[in-house]
Amino acid sequence: MADDELIVLAERHHVATRYTDWRGREVAVSPGTLVAVLEALGVDASSSGAVRRELERTPGSPGESLLPPVVTLRRGADAGFMRARPDGPLELSVEVEPGEVIPVRGVAAQMTRDVPLGWHRLHARQGDRHEVAPLLVAPQALRRPPRMWGFTAQLYSVRSGTSWGMGDLRDLADLAAWSGRELGAGFTLVNPLHATEPVPPIGPSPYSPTSRRFAAPIYLRVEDLPEFAALPPDDRERLSALAAPLRSGGPIDRDAVWTAKLAALELMYRLPRDAGARRRYEEFRGREGRALTAFATWCALGEEHGADWRRWPAELQDAGGRAVADAAERLADRVDFHTWLQWRLDGQLGDAQRAARDVGMPVGIVHDLAVGVAHGSADSWIYRDLMAPGMSVGAPPDEFNQRGQDWGQPPWHPGRLAGAAYVPYREMLAAAFRHGGGLRLDHAMQVSRLWWVPEGGSPADGTYVRYDRDALLCCLTWEAERAGAVVVGEDLGTVEPDVRDDLAARGVLGTSLLWFERDRAGRPKPPGRWRELSLATVGTHDMPPITGFLHGDHIALRDRLGLLTRPLAEEADDHRRRLTGWLALLSGEGLLAAAPAEVARALADGSDAYDEQVVAALHAFLGRTPARLIGISLADAVGERRTQNQPGTTDEYPNWRVPLADAAGRLVLLEDLPASPRLQATLKNLPAT
Repeated sequence: MADDELIVLAERHHVATRYTDWRGREVAVSPGTLVAVLEALGVDASSSGAVRRELERTPGSPGESLLPPVVTLRRGADAGFMRARPDGPLELSVEVEPGEVIPVRGVAAQMTRDVPLGWHRLHARQGDRHEVAPLLVAPQALRRPPRMWGFTAQLYSVRSGTSWGMGDLRDLADLAAWSGRELGAGFTLVNPLHATEPVPPIGPSPYSPTSRRFAAPIYLRVEDLPEFAALPPDDRERLSALAAPLRSGGPIDRDAVWTAKLAALELMYRLPRDAGARRRYEEFRGREGRALTAFATWCALGEEHGADWRRWPAELQDAGGRAVADAAERLADRVDFHTWLQWRLDGQLGDAQRAARDVGMPVGIVHDLAVGVAHGSADSWIYRDLMAPGMSVGAPPDEFNQRGQDWGQPPWHPGRLAGAAYVPYREMLAAAFRHGGGLRLDHAMQVSRLWWVPEGGSPADGTYVRYDRDALLCCLTWEAERAGAVVVGEDLGTVEPDVRDDLAARGVLGTSLLWFERDRAGRPKPPGRWRELSLATVGTHDMPPITGFLHGDHIALRDRLGLLTRPLAEEADDHRRRLTGWLALLSGEGLLAAAPAEVARALADGSDAYDEQVVAALHAFLGRTPARLIGISLADAVGERRTQNQPGTTDEYPNWRVPLADAAGRLVLLEDLPASPRLQATLKNLPAT
């Protein structure tokens, strides 16, 4: 157990010394973890003497500055930094734009009432002292979206007959347009489309990208680029031939896909551009600024030295160093190529959202924001000084991942990110909203606290580190307000209760996952007791589709991979008990024609006789909840049984490489969806948009 002084020091730096696990038990964080996490924060806790010296240097009261590095205020909320100071009151004014200054008098609420929403400059004066800080006034709450349903899909798995071995942005546009026009869907939610490695091997996980600010060129539809039409017929035929070997029904091979697309894209990049295209390209470069140049430089260097900057020559590991500037000049053509790729991605992302809105979707495309980036990634290189060294983000043990999770991603350093006025975070959000009507936050706790795992340690040996939730949520809701977009937080697992309350108060929807919606006694919740402000789904990408779940595939898989912490029989018994409760509730709601006991026996015997009926009943159940958004997994709708991702594994299971298939394992193409009777049966009882 940690001594009292170490505990005080950790808590002063917002490091949790105790936490409540998924079973409701209180767990004390080990002293070794506290020391390692404090070191990553720049705090020396290596000895008792060091702890005492840090305590003496770190008073509990605010520092000497008149203002914090950045001030974020929610409309109508209190401004804590304006509370009484021992050295006298502050004279405050807000510079809305050059030459327009609003004096702030009286209570803090006046600032959030009179100052327009958005970013400004806050001036503070006290005697002869004068300080300036960025000021954000964010909306009190986002507008609630109308009630609607939409598909949730892993885009890479949704192939069409014309895509190059994996789903792409034309497939996304077509899926959204078809489901909105023919089925009445209001949105299409997809996996993160964040940037991947510039050279093979291409990491399969969409949730461990190289950048959350930029997108992955592997999702480009080659034939939709303006340059393709300008190619001579022989070149177009040659490029089309590159795609043919990629259209088998096997696992998704990103390395092969990117190798073929890269050859095509390099050929088209060489074509001359007319004056209009050159102008639009320069406008794009100007808008994206230094972040785009830095990312494209990382890509060019990654082609030479590999996609992990930690293995580059030492002089190239400093993104702002002279050696990198010299290398960027030498590699100017490749830097420009990767800049051009992002320009073309920007266009096709915009095309997908327009296709969705043109058919009347109220929201359109909902993008997904991963929690972080890989350790050797572009973002961790560009923003190295803003990351906490020696730490990985993950999750403590929970019901479905009983050994915990280490996602191999460096966390933001809370203080340094605030010192940068959250600019990288703000730019990332703005990019996500530019071509989407919504954003899903994977692991919504990223706006409040993250589970830090010391590198080399077990995920169970981590602890929570707190961030400035109010500041992060103000940045988030302001960018969403600007875009007129909806925000969904994946607030599953071990979540602080006040986080859910805070999200809801700001108009950020939560996530209601059917298999987890149980009361305190463990019984399934009837539909009337579900949250209204939520996205309601049956499962997630980290769980098997419904048919796989019904048959306990996830238990057999985790047992085979050695991921269970309880005996197999105990896991199976617990699963049957929970499933029986859901079958009984579906029957009580009049949604299940067969008797629950009969269905349970069939499932226990391995029969799939009732699978379609149960899938349809579960989705009809979602339709009875008050949830504003209802997400229908495309995998569930076609009868897919295999899970997309098994947490706790890498190559032991083909994570993120499973193409969409039906219950018999037959490949399902985008063109097959309109004729699928199973899909129609799944959707028949959903609310109209």
